[in-house]
Amino acid sequence: MQAFVDTSALVTLLDLEDEEHPAVAKAWAQLRDESSALVTTNYVVAEASAVCQRRLGMSAARALWGEIVPLLSVSWVDETLHRRAASVMLTANRRDLSLVDCVSFDVMRRLGIQRVFALDEHFREQGFDCLP
Repeated sequence: MQAFVDTSALVTLLDLEDEEHPAVAKAWAQLRDESSALVTTNYVVAEASAVCQRRLGMSAARALWGEIVPLLSVSWVDETLHRRAASVMLTANRRDLSLVDCVSFDVMRRLGIQRVFALDEHFREQGFDCLP
């Protein structure tokens, strides 16, 4: 079974002091135990890397790249997808809905992925099943 992996869960997984960390770590272990195909985009990886580096430091960024990214199947965003997601973001006219989220929704729908490893409520709003 496939699951999409979002920035919100990745950062929380690496932040041992976050109150949501235990639930996120348990969901991550469950996904790995199920041998789920873990899919994300290069935009999520870039965003997670930047957030980890800024908020948690270089050790977290290294852990992301060394321990987590190798387990992910990364879907690369092309110009067509980028433009389509930008249009959706601008049309939605919501300050809190990011380009990265809109790209993620598009990729999930295109690949038929219903489950997402995320704490971001936008995924639930879009009808996806969120873990944890």
